[in-house]
Amino acid sequence: MKGTSVVPMEHGRQVDLLNCADEPIHIPGSIQPHGALLFFNAEGALEGWSANAGALLGVELEPGAPYASLALPPAALELLLDYLGPGDAELTPSTVPVCVNGTDYDCVVHAAFGRVVAEFEQREVGADEVARFAVKAHASIDRLRRQKTIDGLLSIAVDQIREITGFDRVMAYRFRPDDSGDVVAESRREDLVPYLGQRYPASDIPAQARRLYILNTLRSIVDVQYEAMPLLGAPDAMALDMSHSVLRSVSPVHIEYLKNMGVGASMSVSIVINGRLWGLIACHHMSRKLVPYSIRMAADVLAQVMGSTIHSIESRLESQMVERSASTRTKLVEDLLLEDDPLETFGRFADAILAATQAQAQVTSYYGRIRVHGDVPEDLAEAIVASLPETHDLVVREKLDDWPEPVRARLGKWVGLLALPFDPAANGWNVLLRVEQIEQVAWGGRPEKTTTFGPLGERLTPRGSFDAWYETVRGHAHPWESTILANGRLTLAELVRVMTSRRAQTEATRAQLLAMLGHDLRDPLHSINMAGMVLEKGSAQPTLGKRIQSSTSRMQRMISQVLDMSRIDGGLGLGVTLEPVNLTALVEDLIDEARLAYPTIPFQLTCDEPAMVNADSGRMGQVLSNLLSNARHHGEAGKPVRVCVKVEGREAVVDVCNTGAPIAPEIVTTLFNPFKRASLNNPRNRTGMGLGLYIAQQIVREHHGEIAYRHDGNEVIFSVRLPLLDQT
Repeated sequence: MKGTSVVPMEHGRQVDLLNCADEPIHIPGSIQPHGALLFFNAEGALEGWSANAGALLGVELEPGAPYASLALPPAALELLLDYLGPGDAELTPSTVPVCVNGTDYDCVVHAAFGRVVAEFEQREVGADEVARFAVKAHASIDRLRRQKTIDGLLSIAVDQIREITGFDRVMAYRFRPDDSGDVVAESRREDLVPYLGQRYPASDIPAQARRLYILNTLRSIVDVQYEAMPLLGAPDAMALDMSHSVLRSVSPVHIEYLKNMGVGASMSVSIVINGRLWGLIACHHMSRKLVPYSIRMAADVLAQVMGSTIHSIESRLESQMVERSASTRTKLVEDLLLEDDPLETFGRFADAILAATQAQAQVTSYYGRIRVHGDVPEDLAEAIVASLPETHDLVVREKLDDWPEPVRARLGKWVGLLALPFDPAANGWNVLLRVEQIEQVAWGGRPEKTTTFGPLGERLTPRGSFDAWYETVRGHAHPWESTILANGRLTLAELVRVMTSRRAQTEATRAQLLAMLGHDLRDPLHSINMAGMVLEKGSAQPTLGKRIQSSTSRMQRMISQVLDMSRIDGGLGLGVTLEPVNLTALVEDLIDEARLAYPTIPFQLTCDEPAMVNADSGRMGQVLSNLLSNARHHGEAGKPVRVCVKVEGREAVVDVCNTGAPIAPEIVTTLFNPFKRASLNNPRNRTGMGLGLYIAQQIVREHHGEIAYRHDGNEVIFSVRLPLLDQT
């Protein structure tokens, strides 16, 4: 190495656990010393080498020297020639066996990042032994491909790889969504402590290490006691990216980690599926161990076969789940189109839905009604529905912290939620629940980092004990699988479509009905009413005439209510015409009419002062008449109906009160809904359809006011608040 000066190449900085997540492990600036490395530019000029390359390979090395001028074995030069010159920027490695000064090497060449890298790795076994291992590997591939379950595949794989490589321990890791990993299969020397079933935290494999595991699926550490061999190059040479190198030196933090486990050598093989690090085959030996490159590649091929087989198994299971979900979805949608009550339909399909989603309970709500399938208390089901946001998309919760604070203490075991808002306008939700998974996690050593004095100084250091450390994890349900979430979105889209179709059918039917009510029935009712008047005045049975008039008046009111509801639901509004109105005078007139019509009922009126508002006197009279009618029907017999008009701030307030018990809480929540179950077949108001308060609320809202219920003392009170007319 005469002439041009050479210097150590740039390498990763000193690291500890405080900064290892940022360690540039792909440019360590050194190699493991059981081989030598040379690297060239694309034209074949030598750019750098490992400090031991000259001695091991018996060559003189100078920066810029052409590759052909180096006294390398001819087979190595021929392989180098395949990678030099213009072409692909990155090629897969190739290998050729060579012998230098009586020592066998595997010469491994690859091109990456504008450079060609030649690595000479010592081989300590003969070609015949390597060939025998290759035959075993081929037989293992066929056996792995025949496996039907992932657990069975991994169990056989660790046995096969241990037999091929000779490691003391071979483990299969399966990574979780949070990147922690479980040891799910293990083959080991009998005297070693088992690690099967232990979990290792995500921090054991930093992000940049995961990237390398995907980019270069096999990594070998021959001897954890090695002293790194630095790379040398010209002073202005760029650092060598060693992502694809087989001799790459590894992080000192990882070496310390292995030493703490009592490991002397290791090998890891990545299981990559669709570009994701699905799992890892981790091999440990209690002393130094150099596995020939060809045998390592056989293990790598096995891992690729495993990845392909696992992908096939998962795809098959996913297809079965998708098929089952699609079948349930199709039948559910068909029945929803025919069934009058969605709650009945969801209840009938509850078992199939739970099986398809792997949930343990279902809660369905529609227009304030709740239907529960599973051991969820009714009051908790109502609280769960009440905690859902206003949205048209899926709501997903997987742990206690995902829930709003007020409801957490009531959940008990129900911490997982997948909710589909199939009809937001009707507060229609189908909610699927999963129970908490109380998990006893056997960590491979206590996962927290501790400060200690390690080989790299006083700092955060990898844990020293890998005895199982148990932790109870609570407040988490099993995460919702991507397949189930995807099916949930498809189901939601179908449900919205069918509910929209149902609504359109209902609207069309209602339009026809309303046309009939408004045109075909009003005229005959008017004629009947007139006939009743004639009977009352000229008949010997005037009571019959009054009864006819009363019945036709009720029918006309019902028709008017339905027509009003149609206008509201159609978005037309009630068409109020606002003008200055003395609300006090309007109430006094209505009370006078009520006293004449119902002389047996005591009406009490209290008016503070005139209250001028902007109002449609006809529509506001409709509101107050409805409240007076409710007070008459639901008040205690013989007790007065009390009406109070007052001014509070910038608002006029009308309170209509009757003596009575509080309205039940479950009824209060639907008080202003149309067609309330509590209003239908009410013995104290047989002719009511539950539309009065609904229409009254809409009228008050069109007056920019509010209507509300409360109970005070022994009185039921309905209050109407309207803004006072600005008379300035």
